[in-house]
Amino acid sequence: MLQLLALMVVSGCTNEAKLPEPSAVVAGSAPEVVSALVPASGVTLEGGALVLNTAKGPMKVFPVYHSTTRIEAGGLVIWLDPWSKAALDGAAKADVVLITDTHFDHLDKDALAKVVKEGTVFVAPQTVKDGLPEYVVNHVLANGAEVAIGDLTVKAVPMYNLVRGPAEGGVYHEKGRGNGYVLMYGGKSVYFAGDTECTDEMKAQVGMDLAFLPMNLPYTMTTDEAAACVNVFRPAVVVPYHYAGSDLASFKAGVTAPGVRVEIVEYYPGGLPW
Repeated sequence: MLQLLALMVVSGCTNEAKLPEPSAVVAGSAPEVVSALVPASGVTLEGGALVLNTAKGPMKVFPVYHSTTRIEAGGLVIWLDPWSKAALDGAAKADVVLITDTHFDHLDKDALAKVVKEGTVFVAPQTVKDGLPEYVVNHVLANGAEVAIGDLTVKAVPMYNLVRGPAEGGVYHEKGRGNGYVLMYGGKSVYFAGDTECTDEMKAQVGMDLAFLPMNLPYTMTTDEAAACVNVFRPAVVVPYHYAGSDLASFKAGVTAPGVRVEIVEYYPGGLPW
């Protein structure tokens, strides 16, 4: 009698105030108990980039600074939230710029001057368009809307605070004001959550191949809150960004969902800006 045992594991802004000094960061992976059973995620680390293998070729994600990130896919250079605290002199010019919010570390006109070229396509929420009269914002996305730019599709996901704000009754980021983004290319998906707490909309982002989550106080969420959210929507690979001194070892330890791999990458070369 033939017996078959099948094992399957399913992968799943700041204001001007100063933030705490960063703690040490350590590269990590999924817990050893499940690592032997987890299918290859298709994400590798190559020359400072997270490389996602897709049906249309590699999608490369380069951590730059804080939430500033450069993405390359299908010949497109995409900049997310370029900030002038990053080393942008001589940077590759943007075919596409994605801006999440109006806070100074996301919407920075000095930084845009360094990466924008003639014909750069802007994707942003209405609040950013209102504060950026110097440029044509080609695609104004409300939460839930999406746009195709060549083979790349960009979807806007709500990003907002649930309880944290500068004063009682207020929050740092209101729902509908800013966008997180899901980038879809070659059958793969990358989620940049933006400045947000663990919302129902984040928990709904099931099936992400790669996800970037913020975790600094008081503006986003704690490492424990971020880990708990990851354990719900279970991206194949999760990366902290916009972490500004948070205890990333605590985040890694809190991610216990089978099949989720944690990658810690350097988002503050040279230290914090404040």
